[in-house]
Amino acid sequence: MDALPRYQRDGFEYSAGMPRPFGATVVQGAINFSVFSSHASGCSLVLFKRGAKAPLAELPFEASFRTGDVYAMRVFGLDYRDIEYGFRIEGPYDPANGHRFDATKILLDPFAKDIGASGVWGQGHDRDDPYPYRARPFVDDFDWGGDRQLNIPIEDLVIYEMHLRGFTAHPSSGVESPGSYAAVISKIPYLKQLGVNCIELMPIFEFDELDNQRVNPLTGQQLMNYWGYNPIGFFAPNAAYAAGESPAHELKALVKACHRNGIEVWLDVVLNHTAEGDERGPTISYRGIDNAVYYLLGDDGDYHNYTGTGNTFNCNHPIVRVVLLDCLRYWVSEFHIDGFRFDLASSMGRDPQGNPLSNPPLLEALAYDPVLAQTKLIAEAWDAAGLYQVGTFPAYGRWAEWNDRFRDDLRRFIKGDGGMVGAIAARIQGSPDIYGERGPRASVNFVTAHDGFTLRDLVSYNRKHNLINGEFNRDGADQNHSWNCGSEGETDDDEINGLRHRQMKNFLSVLMVSQGAPMLLMGDEIAHSKGGNNNSYCHDSELNWFDWGALDGERSLFRFLRNLIAFRAAHPALRRRAYFRHDDVMDSGYPDISFHGRSLGQPDWSWESRQLGILLCGEHAAPDGEADDMIYIILNAHWETAWFDLPALAPGQHWHVAVNTMLSAPEDSHPVGEEPPLPIQNEVKLGARSVVILVGR
Repeated sequence: MDALPRYQRDGFEYSAGMPRPFGATVVQGAINFSVFSSHASGCSLVLFKRGAKAPLAELPFEASFRTGDVYAMRVFGLDYRDIEYGFRIEGPYDPANGHRFDATKILLDPFAKDIGASGVWGQGHDRDDPYPYRARPFVDDFDWGGDRQLNIPIEDLVIYEMHLRGFTAHPSSGVESPGSYAAVISKIPYLKQLGVNCIELMPIFEFDELDNQRVNPLTGQQLMNYWGYNPIGFFAPNAAYAAGESPAHELKALVKACHRNGIEVWLDVVLNHTAEGDERGPTISYRGIDNAVYYLLGDDGDYHNYTGTGNTFNCNHPIVRVVLLDCLRYWVSEFHIDGFRFDLASSMGRDPQGNPLSNPPLLEALAYDPVLAQTKLIAEAWDAAGLYQVGTFPAYGRWAEWNDRFRDDLRRFIKGDGGMVGAIAARIQGSPDIYGERGPRASVNFVTAHDGFTLRDLVSYNRKHNLINGEFNRDGADQNHSWNCGSEGETDDDEINGLRHRQMKNFLSVLMVSQGAPMLLMGDEIAHSKGGNNNSYCHDSELNWFDWGALDGERSLFRFLRNLIAFRAAHPALRRRAYFRHDDVMDSGYPDISFHGRSLGQPDWSWESRQLGILLCGEHAAPDGEADDMIYIILNAHWETAWFDLPALAPGQHWHVAVNTMLSAPEDSHPVGEEPPLPIQNEVKLGARSVVILVGR
């Protein structure tokens, strides 16, 4: 490279560069800049001093700087700490044929690993700035101290879906720099106390929280894009979540601290669309670099919208695959991320015409990529245009899925719908009817997530209350399978509030004894309510923030869930890698799983039935023969009490009560090893709408 001819312009010396890697790479004495565009007719590099509106220089990529469709330049004598850069790309403006080049725009590098916006939450960028989202060369010398991915088996995880800002933004959090990466570190002892060993962070790629144009119709307050499902760049952590000047350094410190405490870190990644939206949206990066390559377009050049956001990324184009593979490899190799949850993952399996592919190249490449070999891949196996692939998502033996069938069936069963006993039996087994040979590890089970009602609202509202979102209550799901227990919203009725708490405990109990990987929503352990808002994406307020002061008032629910999580961790029979065989292959005297009704051996699968007993034999707990206790799970979703016969145990063994949701705290659950024996060993009484979990030893 040193022998190549050098050019001079505006006081800068530059030469041809290296085509790969893409983006800005700091090399000895210079910075290498590389960008791809197959339809451009010309390109220049625009350099800024950090924070300055006017460019320092604009350096053209000479014809000799182009290799194939890659423009590469090396600029000498730059201080990467004081430089921002972008690209000006020339080409046809021909929307009907997919081209939207605009040489008046300065474009963000798709591979930018540090994006300079305001860096302060809620302040945004200067709207008059001709180049508001600025790429910065990036070098980080973070000391990992031997850290690596934890590689905890997925069935051993208890996942906690967290909004990074919302977890500590509330004044009651008592942390320095609320809403930051650093603030979450100070709350790791809380996560350990609860017992979760995986946090799934809602989007932390750089995004603009101020790109929402709606206002709260009740207050007139400007609404936000609080959740962050509008990525500007795929490689840069959100600067507004940083307490200091290095978002990457702070995020790495969070991952390292979590790993030291046995907690995996997953990212909810949005690779299916960008913040550029449709033709009415801003030109930030991909549209101006090579619109016809990066987006799915119709014959008339209009954007296919399978994501509900205006555009859909052309994920299976060979070049786009390079971008996305490099992205995920970067987060794993540089940030030690343990897993990814892919937003609207089904849209990533569409061909250039928008048709679902049976063998999507990107999904296959992710499954077999050597850098990602130990990384969890979790699909949200649907998109916003009706493509639904739960159970049929192209898995290649690697992908797991958010199981919304678990969510819906459990909601319907617990609220007392008829005809749900067979479905709930399948969900508790890890959904063999859905995942077949893939096994229970393919199922990420959840009752609540960021989309939809919180656990408290699920038992407090029959309908959504989204008026404050500024969309006339038309946004958010209409079918929530919720039940308000007799009164819509908050109430002073002790009987209704008691039933609501029991129903919340019922949901959590079934979730924690089901095969697969359970996922919790941040705040459910303290009965957080959003006032019936089931689409709170636009509110940066106490509506979404974790209220640490509420913990004192919900100690009993927190304690109940903590005991449940510990119970799951203590019993390998609840964390199987393979489905039950419904047979006594261990010659223990019991099949690995059996179903019962109020009488032993007589499950009632009828439409009218709302009761089920599930016996797990601990001798079958694991393929290697690891023994466990006997576990009897009894579900009564009926509105009347009922007596259930109990299976006989081996001589010297007795049934002990781990959970009885009908009882008040602290009798509703017990720590592992401290479960009291049942006074009567051959039958047990279940209260109306309750769950009992017994352990036999």
